[in-house]
Amino acid sequence: MHFESIFFEDYILNDKRTTLGRTITETDFVVHAGHTGDFFPHHMDAEWCKTQPFGQRIAHGTMIFAIGIGLTASIINPEAFSKGYDRLRFVKPVFIGDTIHAEVTISEKSDAKKPEFGTVVEHVKMINQHGEVVLVADHILLAKRKEITTQSI
Repeated sequence: MHFESIFFEDYILNDKRTTLGRTITETDFVVHAGHTGDFFPHHMDAEWCKTQPFGQRIAHGTMIFAIGIGLTASIINPEAFSKGYDRLRFVKPVFIGDTIHAEVTISEKSDAKKPEFGTVVEHVKMINQHGEVVLVADHILLAKRKEITTQSI
């Protein structure tokens, strides 16, 4: 993790970066359940899950989102901040022992309400060890401009 100033103009459409991986553990399940209060049997009851379609416990979608987004947080950019996430979808289940990584693609750039900023959208995909997309979301950033302009991008 390091500091790097990345201004609105520095973001290039379709630029992609890939993170390192992270293996999901049973401890992750227990800690996340404790943090959120989500002790549903789908996540916590191995015997009950054997009777269900997936045959095993499935990870909390919110946990995979949190861990995956954490993987993307390798640069501290003092010129931008997160406005949030849109279009979050849990595409496939994640199981204990799966390893996920994130692919981040700059998918949109546009003017912001304040002319000294621009909006950047990073399309984020969480991918498992089989190359399957398990989660997608759009991360919305507000990034400072190097120069204030009133022109569209």
